[in-house]
Amino acid sequence: MTDTPLIETGTVRLDADLGDNKEGVLRTLAGAFVDTGRANDLDGAVEALLAREEKAATGMKGGFAIPHCKSAAIDTPSLAFARLSNPVDFGAADGPADLVFMLGAPDGEGKAHLKMLSKLARSLVRKDFVESLRQVETDSEAVKIILDAVEDKPKSDGGSGSEDTAAAGAAGAAGAATVGAGAAAAGASASAGIDDSGSAKVDDAVRIVAVTSCATGIAHTYMAADALTQTAKDKGIDFAVEPQGSSGTTPLTAEQIDKADAVIFATDVGVRDKGRFAGKPVVEGPVKRGIDAPEKMLDDAVKAARDPNATRVKAASGSGEESASGGGKGEHWARTLQRGVMSGVSYMIPFVAAGGLLMALGFLFGGYDMAGVYQDIVTTYSLTDLPPQLFTDGEGLVAAGASGAEALDRTGMMLYMGVVFFAIGQAAMSFMIPVLSGYIAMGIADRPGLAPGFVGGAISLTLDAGFLGALITGILAGFLMRWMSSWSVPSWLRGLMPVVLFPLLGSLIIGLVMFLLLGQPIAWLMETLTDGLSSMSGSSAILLGLILGLMMCFDLGGPVNKAAYVFATAGLVVDEPSTLRIMAAVMAAGMVPPIALSIATFVRKHLFTPAERENGRAAWLLGLSFISEGAIPFAAADPLRVIPSMMLGGATTGALSMAFSVESYAPHGGIFVIFAIHPIWGYFVSILAGVVVSTIAVVIAKSIGNRVETVSKAESASHASGTVVA
Repeated sequence: MTDTPLIETGTVRLDADLGDNKEGVLRTLAGAFVDTGRANDLDGAVEALLAREEKAATGMKGGFAIPHCKSAAIDTPSLAFARLSNPVDFGAADGPADLVFMLGAPDGEGKAHLKMLSKLARSLVRKDFVESLRQVETDSEAVKIILDAVEDKPKSDGGSGSEDTAAAGAAGAAGAATVGAGAAAAGASASAGIDDSGSAKVDDAVRIVAVTSCATGIAHTYMAADALTQTAKDKGIDFAVEPQGSSGTTPLTAEQIDKADAVIFATDVGVRDKGRFAGKPVVEGPVKRGIDAPEKMLDDAVKAARDPNATRVKAASGSGEESASGGGKGEHWARTLQRGVMSGVSYMIPFVAAGGLLMALGFLFGGYDMAGVYQDIVTTYSLTDLPPQLFTDGEGLVAAGASGAEALDRTGMMLYMGVVFFAIGQAAMSFMIPVLSGYIAMGIADRPGLAPGFVGGAISLTLDAGFLGALITGILAGFLMRWMSSWSVPSWLRGLMPVVLFPLLGSLIIGLVMFLLLGQPIAWLMETLTDGLSSMSGSSAILLGLILGLMMCFDLGGPVNKAAYVFATAGLVVDEPSTLRIMAAVMAAGMVPPIALSIATFVRKHLFTPAERENGRAAWLLGLSFISEGAIPFAAADPLRVIPSMMLGGATTGALSMAFSVESYAPHGGIFVIFAIHPIWGYFVSILAGVVVSTIAVVIAKSIGNRVETVSKAESASHASGTVVA
């Protein structure tokens, strides 16, 4: 980092009218970065800022916004400030913002970016800081106030604008903060109760701990931590908070948790090591509730601390990951099941992608019949002792007596690499079923479910029960271990439960259920399903492709999309053509939405917002890579027009892929694994047809109603304010 101050008078705009939309504000402030030598590319900086806005609103309750980005367009960590005479909507629930704090950092300055954001976020919780900027009269005064808040400067007035927030009672950017001595003293001789208005009052010491976290772990995480901390200080509550953010986390101590009367989870993602809080009365809510209603959350926590029937944290042990065992709210079993299955799928996909792509490389190096060649070689030789002469002697494989000699009469490093890549790929793919089962169980029951789930998946693999077996064993193991985790056991036995009894009893029960009851029926069902797929031809195969195409484009990476993908990948068998065709149809259909929307933003720009057009610049590459999620920003902004249009194209592609009998040996990679797909022409024609259908459909859909008018007005406003719309 340089010694350049984060903000200067050249990046301040007081009482400025910067237009009616946030793009105009961002472009003006990014222009200030360029003018002061802090940025090198205006359009690049604006593009990065708008991309961040698409992920989540940066407007906050109280009339301010904190847009931010990391980009190669930024040369040095910088902050711009605008006090708007014409407030602009940045997505806050309580209305537009009149104060805008825009932060930018170079790509290589991630820590600086997070540090700036967390410090600024903590300062914005302070009413005196916000009000001083609303009253400030000169640019230089504004710079001084902001620098005092976000830079590591000691505060003579005892304020909490810098790192002394931790000592004064606010949550530090990288650790758990505790209410300062004043608050502790205020509550030391009192007891917490509830007054007639329902607000917490202090009658005796009440101790509350909290965890805050948001999806990105940057601003909201620390703002919620500070809002709760300051409110607790005002109420005289002994309070400590653990912000689980991106700029570092120092966990609450075991002593703090042990002494706590209740716990608050203000989180948008799972709580790490949730089991630490097992048995504590709990109040849960989204992280923005911690920012917008800290008093209500603390009041509820005080009530819970005094209520013997209060909801309590049920997680029995921490996982080191997101705790997924449900929370104190008594999550509905169906929601738990859905989250568990999605967790298993998310952990499985890297194994499928790695294994499938490596096997595809085996086909590239060893030939289209690599599967048969590989089987012939490993049947005759051990993979641990393949004689080198097989790949150097012109007749080595034939002379060795391997079956299929005509297929084995090839030599050299290419064949050797093909065998090696194929072997590595098969090794990776062999983990798919156990990983699916193990992480479904862990998603339901947290760490206790992991071992029984993996064991159930391994048994499913042994019994040829396939992905159906893994699905069932994962669910059974998860709910079994969730139930076992709720057992009340003597303290001397509690330490043995997670490391001995849980894995032992869980694995034993799941194993017995599979071997004695479910294994053979599931294996029969899988065999029947495989035979049925193999027999599908003509119109029935086309119908299956159409259905899979619809599923792939329905929620663009959500549960339905993942269900179709797992159906294809889990059943993929390299010597079974029907499974290869299903894989090709699924991958081709999943490529359609991002490509189609990208093309649509180029051919009919006026139908899309500037932010959508920015997304369109990259969406085509995501589509070619088989990343359907590239279409999500478009679908989220206009689901009724976008999703049906994408489903039409996906159905077209899936049906045509099946009709052309396209086969894919690779489960991922899109256009970049074309060497593992044949016939190539059928694959391209199927994708092209789907893209054309979806592009035409979305253009027509967006031309209906007031979409054009809305966008045109936005653009007119941008031009009127001097904003150049990309």
